[in-house]
This record gives sequence, C-alpha cells and structure tokens, in this order.
Amino acid sequence: MWLPHYLPAWSSRAATAASYELRDSWLHLRIPPDQGLWCADDHLPPMRVSGIQSGSFSGPVGSTRGQQPYRDGLRVREAQELFHGWTPSGGRIELRARAVVTPRSMVAFWMVGLEDQPERSAEICVAEMFGDAVQPGSAAVGMGLHPFRDPAVVEDFEAVRLPLDIAEPHTYAVDWSADHVTLLVDGAEVRRCPAPPTYPMQMMLAVFDFPEKSVGDDADAVPELVVDSLRGYERR
Repeated sequence: MWLPHYLPAWSSRAATAASYELRDSWLHLRIPPDQGLWCADDHLPPMRVSGIQSGSFSGPVGSTRGQQPYRDGLRVREAQELFHGWTPSGGRIELRARAVVTPRSMVAFWMVGLEDQPERSAEICVAEMFGDAVQPGSAAVGMGLHPFRDPAVVEDFEAVRLPLDIAEPHTYAVDWSADHVTLLVDGAEVRRCPAPPTYPMQMMLAVFDFPEKSVGDDADAVPELVVDSLRGYERR
C-alpha cells in the first residue's frame, strides 16, 4: 500500500529511500545527520527528505511526465510504474501524529493526483508545519488547495496559527466531497475550500530538512514525523 520513497522518478528509488522505523506501533519518519540531499545535483534550495507515498506514476526516462515537478523542463531519470496503493477520491481522512522540528525543518501531510493525466495534478494540503513558524504554545499550520497544472482548481491556501504543541499528538483531518474540503485539527474546523479535485489522489507523508536554514548548532538534529494512525472513511 505504501512506497517508502519521495518522488523517485526525478532521481531513483535507491537515492530517495526514506529513513524510518516502526516502534511501539508508531511510524517514525526521520532524517538522521548522515542522510544525503534529495536530487543533490539539481534541486534548489538544498533539501533532505524522508517520505512515503501511497501511489506513484511517471512517464518513460527522459520525459517530463511525473508527479510534482519542482521546475520547468524537469525530466524523468527513473521510470515508475503506475501504483495505486491507497488513492481515494473523497471521504474523511485523519492523521494522528506528532512532530519534532527545528527552525531548519518541516513536516507535512498532503494528497496529490497521480498525474497519469497531466491535469490531475492538484494538491490537498491537510497540514504542513515549518519549524521556524513554531512558537511556545502555538504553530502555523498550512492547509488548503494548490492547483499546479489543474485548470479547474483555484489556489486556496493559508497558514493558520493555532494554539497547539506539535510535539504532542494531534489529529489533522480532511472531510472531502465534490463541493468542498473541510480541514480540521482535533475535530475543530479550521478552513473550508470550495471546488476541490475529485479524481483519485495519493497520500504523502514526509519530513524535510533545509540545510541553508541552519543556525550553526543543529547539525546533529534529527527531525521526525511520528505517526500513530492514518485512517480513511467513506462519506455516507
């Protein structure tokens, strides 16, 4: 159901393998100090990632058909077969997780189209949290829609400051219908976005590290996204 790699078409599965472990029924996605850069010879700014995804697709090597390209003209380096692990097109989806971040790292849970058709590329971001936007007793939680190459979806994204400690477990959820998505934290509605995508979308869970944001004493930090559960329910 899950692929333990982050967008491998632009690199390779060998070079995009997630660092993780299952411990006491929790999934620990982490970035250890010795983990290399993602797409090190091309991606700017430099970035390290441990991520898993529940679907995958690309065109052949040398084509520009792939998921979430980070620049124009990007070409597939390792072709990926179409993989539908868990790709819902509606319902309620809930992640219960906690995070360990520093000012140079972030964690995220989002959904994207497989881009088996180029316009099926939009994103529903359920929660993303940058360490430099975390304060004692609160955090800015990014959530909403990104259209990318989908002309039917309108950009509708906001980072909302909420009174929560992301180091403690919280439930980040989306209630998704053809009319709108409702984005919730611990059962409380935070945002509502109309006219979301309705095609199958894959789950994306990842922790990111941006070395250029280093403050000088964080080389040994290990950012983590620690997942208790990720559940989906059909709409009744």
